Amino acid sequence: MEKQLTLTDAKARFSEVIDKVSEGDEVLITRMGKPVAVISRYIPDNGKRPLGILKGKIEMSEDFDEWPEDLASDWGIPDK
Repeated sequence: MEKQLTLTDAKARFSEVIDKVSEGDEVLITRMGKPVAVISRYIPDNGKRPLGILKGKIEMSEDFDEWPEDLASDWGIPDK
């Protein structure tokens, strides 16, 4: 099966599309020559995320927990 189908072909061959997708393929659906959708295999989320998945991708500035002077004084936050 092609990995790209027109909407008409995808409708006519839907069972075949689902069979291929369940095997891990992705199918691009086009309408009037333009891509409109991708059908891919469903992978359920088990709710568990590995620790450290964002390690090295997030940076915090040294002063991330310091309040701007005007807000600190308005909210009564004492100076450190």
